[in-house]
Amino acid sequence: MADPVPPAEQHGPELARAALDAALKKRAARHQAAAEARAKGDSPARYRPRGYSGPGPDPRDPAKLGDVLSRLMKARGWQRPTAEATVFGEWEKCVGPDIAAHSRPVKLENGELTVEAESTAWATQLRLLARTILTRIAGTVGNNVVTKLHIHGPAAPSWTHGRKRVRGTGPGDTYG
Repeated sequence: MADPVPPAEQHGPELARAALDAALKKRAARHQAAAEARAKGDSPARYRPRGYSGPGPDPRDPAKLGDVLSRLMKARGWQRPTAEATVFGEWEKCVGPDIAAHSRPVKLENGELTVEAESTAWATQLRLLARTILTRIAGTVGNNVVTKLHIHGPAAPSWTHGRKRVRGTGPGDTYG
């Protein structure tokens, strides 16, 4: 038989034949190792060919969508925007059903949450409960997402519509 051609100079069928011979040698060596292990009485599971996962967990197994999303959010640094969105999306869960029934979050900027109450009385009550509300929000979405609350009552209607109007404060009634 002729001298083997160096791999750098092999082309086409010669290269394919060399790759096949190498794979067959590797396979024969694995089978030989497994046969020797069986002869000694060792467990053949240690000599299982690669690519077979077996009964245990494997990184290639299907994953739950929630697990995949949480890894993606962590990898992309989306935990804070997700927590901020949770304050608005799950307001009742964050502050409880009583407070949520009489208020709503309006805006969250730089950790400062603006909350609008349904009346001035509820705005006063929420100001007294501000520390409790902050604690509940931190328990739901995490610390330092909301650091300060701005609570105000409902907005009064505007009397400045129309082309012709009388200047002044509008009705003397108070709202809320």
